[in-house]
Amino acid sequence: MNEKSNAFNWFKPMGFGVLLALMIFAAFPQVVLGMQTFVIRDYGFFAYPLASFQKECFWHGQIPFWDPYNYCGAPFLAQWNTMPLYPPALLYLLFPLKWSLSFFCLAHLWFGGMGMYFLARRWVRNDFASAFAGTVFAFNGLSLNLLMWPSHTATFAWMPWVILAVEGAWGGGARRFFLAAMAGAMQMLAGGPEIIFFTWLILLVLWLEQFASGRLPRVKLTVVFPLLVVMVIALTAAQLFPFLDLVAHSERHGNFADLRWSMPLSGWANYLVPMFHGDTWNMGGVFFQHEQLWTSSYYLGIGTLCLALMSAIEAREKRVRFLLALTIVAFVFALGEHTPIYPALRKVLPALSLVTYPVKYVVLITFSVPLLAAFALARFDLQLPEFRRKIVIITVVLLVVIGGIIFWTFHYPATGDNARATLFNGLERAGILIVFCGIIIVILTKHGTGLSRIASVVLVLVAWLDVWTHEPQQNPTVSPTVYQPGLAAQKLAMDPQPSLGGSRTMMSPSGFYNFVHSAVSDPQNSFLIGRMAYGANANLLDVVPKVDGFFSLTPRECDDFQMLLYGAMTGDHPALEDFMSVSHITAPDQIYHWQSRTNYMPLVTAGQRPMFLNDADTMRALQSPGFDARRIVLLPLDEKALVKISYQATAQVLSSKFDIQSMEAQVQASGPALVVIAQTYYHDWQALMDDVPVPLLRANDAFDAVQVPAGKHEVRLVYVDKAFQAGATISICGWVVCLAGVLFSRKK
Repeated sequence: MNEKSNAFNWFKPMGFGVLLALMIFAAFPQVVLGMQTFVIRDYGFFAYPLASFQKECFWHGQIPFWDPYNYCGAPFLAQWNTMPLYPPALLYLLFPLKWSLSFFCLAHLWFGGMGMYFLARRWVRNDFASAFAGTVFAFNGLSLNLLMWPSHTATFAWMPWVILAVEGAWGGGARRFFLAAMAGAMQMLAGGPEIIFFTWLILLVLWLEQFASGRLPRVKLTVVFPLLVVMVIALTAAQLFPFLDLVAHSERHGNFADLRWSMPLSGWANYLVPMFHGDTWNMGGVFFQHEQLWTSSYYLGIGTLCLALMSAIEAREKRVRFLLALTIVAFVFALGEHTPIYPALRKVLPALSLVTYPVKYVVLITFSVPLLAAFALARFDLQLPEFRRKIVIITVVLLVVIGGIIFWTFHYPATGDNARATLFNGLERAGILIVFCGIIIVILTKHGTGLSRIASVVLVLVAWLDVWTHEPQQNPTVSPTVYQPGLAAQKLAMDPQPSLGGSRTMMSPSGFYNFVHSAVSDPQNSFLIGRMAYGANANLLDVVPKVDGFFSLTPRECDDFQMLLYGAMTGDHPALEDFMSVSHITAPDQIYHWQSRTNYMPLVTAGQRPMFLNDADTMRALQSPGFDARRIVLLPLDEKALVKISYQATAQVLSSKFDIQSMEAQVQASGPALVVIAQTYYHDWQALMDDVPVPLLRANDAFDAVQVPAGKHEVRLVYVDKAFQAGATISICGWVVCLAGVLFSRKK
């Protein structure tokens, strides 16, 4: 009796929570203990540097509105995926970053698995099936790939919790309504737009199904759901308003037509043989499909697929039919440009353009398939004899398909395929499938006995082991010393050392191309080489300003200027490099070799003669050999009425000082003059002269300028995010209402 009870308790909430934590620890013991850290791809070059910058601002009592170190300055909080307002980010802000950021990702992996457990528990009402679904949701190829993006990991983890909470709010009271609003807000603040979109798309379909069925009062459904959406927006307005403001002033819409990185037509085969049609990428030996580099895997486990197919064959419950339809539609959409369906639908439904890369639709498959498997396991309680026969038939069919995939690889290999790796990978999946099928037969044959319950635990562990071994490690770990602050600056020993307000570095166009397209097999060396080149956002670890960067969004003018510098990937622009205060640029031979430049200008200059041009003529003038930022400054035609100067003036910048979100300069001019600041122009910057507001001009297409009269004056630029101020007012009121509602509403 004790044996039965103990085995069964593993699938109660507490027991499953412990089991899932142990599986995560077994997979990443060195990360949990702080001996090693993640580094691969965007984790090292995007997520960690941004967290480092955010932490620096936090300990200086600043909200990180602006990043002055990348792109000659760019909005930071408005990016959304930087998570500046996500409350659990306090974990890595308060504790040592080398350990806490990786632990933050693993904690959300556990949190997401628990969310799926409770959602499946509501839908299928079976603890064993719920534990299986929770395990697969936490451990699959996609969730492990998302670990390199803390914001995506957090958003994905909240997905089942939000669906669970919102469904509960439809039929519950005020307390559930407010809890659902807070859950939705937490996911929104985590900053993964596509996953948020998928979450609420699922909820919309479920709401329509509830409305059509009439199981809940339609009047209440009509009121509660829209009101809940409004409440979530209100709670997150402090983040959403700056983001939408940045979108309105960026070239984001240009990316919406991007159909790159669609799932290959053969992508279905990777659900059975995950290493089919691809090879290990040089960076750390991570496997990727050909033509698709967004995720290193979306494998869910061969046993999970077997159970999902069994559930699809039965397809008796409405929820099963919904999940099956969701899976099919998501798969077709993930194929993107490889079928005419999705491109045509994007023209009819522009909202689909929110998903930049079609392969991201595998998120929906990763959500639905674990639940389909849970529905199949829940039916085992019926003890129907045909279950064993069906599971054997499905297993045999899958084994035949795996054999066909291996046969195809050897006889019709694509360029770059690793047939040997595919063979062993397919044989391993076949072996695991046979073991999985055998365990299920034991569960069905000995149903209700201690052996059956122990076999249930083993089945969950096999599902975990299947995913953990399905391809080379997706997240290689390295020593935390690679993130040592100032490491690159110390080794490079640039003279002068680029600093905020001093000078900048610049990766040359050829260096940028080499950085993007080159890597080495060792993940630690690959990152260190990129760090010495100040690639992507790695410069933030050394507090070194530079010309380029790595953000999802940049102001429209900044984006145009970056295209001017790097669009053709050929040639240099010495006059522009001088203007941007570039003191060091990468050499043509290797990306981590730097050349000094001595002709660079200070970040703040004065006295240039204005020329008024439209944007197209400005871009041409910036590229012309005759452009000299010391003598002239290019201004938009619509600013001509604001400027009273038509000559090169005599003016001198006596001093200048830059902070993260402000700039001060002392200027002496013999007559009216223009002060030009080589900092990215953005409308949230406000200019003051002697503490009196003055117009901020857009200079040289993407930078700042201020007009001053004769005499000695103090020029200040201050970053004031009015969208944040308005949003924060709304959000504070919303959180007060929600917290009061939870505390004082009657608990049912």
